[in-house]
Amino acid sequence: MEIWDLYTEKRERTGTTHPRGEKIPDGFYHLVVHVWIRNSEGKYLIAQRSPNKKAFPLKWECVGGAALAGETSIVCALRETKEEVGLDLSPENGKLLFSKARNNDSHFAVEFNDILDVWLFEYNSDSNLKFVPTDEVVTYKWLSVSEIKQLYDNGEFVPTLDYFFSLLQI
Repeated sequence: MEIWDLYTEKRERTGTTHPRGEKIPDGFYHLVVHVWIRNSEGKYLIAQRSPNKKAFPLKWECVGGAALAGETSIVCALRETKEEVGLDLSPENGKLLFSKARNNDSHFAVEFNDILDVWLFEYNSDSNLKFVPTDEVVTYKWLSVSEIKQLYDNGEFVPTLDYFFSLLQI
């Protein structure tokens, strides 16, 4: 069972932990990361969610997940990337693009109560990229911004990642 640290909206650790799967108490948040990986061709590594995922099964997305108790954002980003696509990233190749507290989103019918950190990593070698079959990811591929937009427009991309088009294509 995953255990998360709980935070205030201002990103202060409360000293309280919380088991994944239970409703987070009002006024508390847990830490989540999105990891965008871009190669020198300007393509992004995206993964297809497992059909067993409760939210957005078989949709395409960036690497990401929840920080475990005691993990920092960067440690979580590196761990999730290794777990989901088998890639060892160097922390010095990452850049924190933004962080924000998210509450429930009625537009997408999603409960968040998290603090989202969005990371961008530059990565230019397929030689170390190995598919790691997990219960989270079916497959992955490198796509251009326009190809990702086409997936989004066709309803095949996780809709809560719509910030990508204004933030990352620059």
